[in-house]
Amino acid sequence: MERVDVVVIGAGGMGAATAWQLAKRGRSVVLLEQFEHLHRQGSSHGATRIFRMSYRDSRYTELAIAALPLWHELEADSGEHLLEQNGQLDHGDTDAVNEIITSLDRFGLTADVMTAAQAQERWPGMRFENAVVYSPDGGRIFADRTVDAAVQSAVRMGAQFHDHTFVERIEVTGDRAFVHAGGASWDTGCVVVTAGAWLPGLVDALVDLPPLTITQQQPVHFAIRPGFSFPSYIHHRNNGTVLDVAAYGLESPGAGVKVGLESTIETVDLDARRLEPAITRQAQEYAERWLPGADPDLVTAELCLFTETQDGHFILDRVGPIVVCSPCSGHGFKFVPALGAITADLATGIAHGRDYWLLPVSDLARSN
Repeated sequence: MERVDVVVIGAGGMGAATAWQLAKRGRSVVLLEQFEHLHRQGSSHGATRIFRMSYRDSRYTELAIAALPLWHELEADSGEHLLEQNGQLDHGDTDAVNEIITSLDRFGLTADVMTAAQAQERWPGMRFENAVVYSPDGGRIFADRTVDAAVQSAVRMGAQFHDHTFVERIEVTGDRAFVHAGGASWDTGCVVVTAGAWLPGLVDALVDLPPLTITQQQPVHFAIRPGFSFPSYIHHRNNGTVLDVAAYGLESPGAGVKVGLESTIETVDLDARRLEPAITRQAQEYAERWLPGADPDLVTAELCLFTETQDGHFILDRVGPIVVCSPCSGHGFKFVPALGAITADLATGIAHGRDYWLLPVSDLARSN
């Protein structure tokens, strides 16, 4: 049985970034992935994700600001271009947009406020509802490229990476944990579980998780009509939670413009998911109404998973030798390198999740 400082389970965005941060600090780390590297079964795959500073909750604006230099650090370590700050729009519910403007102003960030008519003149491929604010600091992240960059950087710094390695069990004895996976075993002072929708199955017997809902999401890409382009955008409704969007999207090079509509389809069997034509049609109807620069007849759809808490915030904490990192609820990828650094802090005993006052983390309780 090999003895290492940290075992990280799950090599999506969060796990890859955590392994990168730990290896960068000189820790011995093993990164395990049950599927192939850059698989499409979970929550981190795809061409792009939105990067934004514009949150109604200013704690997330602050976290995005903290993430920015770490994005550049990961780019420098990997030699890959991962982030483009080519702008991001919010429109729709007036209260939501006003709260975003307040949050941007609080940190001295640019907030270009305009009417719907002014926005449509600037971006004729879109239609807008009510208030509009443009943040030039937002933009897009290259998702698959980010995961690969973090994994490869971690490996170059000494981390072990094993894909196609299913974790059979985790055992805890005192302050040590034992991970058994793929015919091998590791003795470690910390196990970081960043397994997304597979999190409950791995740690339910070890920690008390808050309620989680796993939903199947179906983002759709539409071909872009000649002469149009799209910034990242979020179309807001007001439902009183972090996930307050009617639709979201961005331009993905080679794929078109994305339309994401929040799905409430709960996923019970993670191995039995399929595309739902009704959701694709809803996205087409959205594009027909709000994105005149998109061709609703030229469409591709894919599946991904949201692992959501009741309030849309994050789970990020440590119980004994187990660190649970489930910080997404559908909106965490933009923070990947910052959350990797925080999780590495938790894994090395530098801090407790509750010490990160800027994060509304869900606390964990020891089971029995």
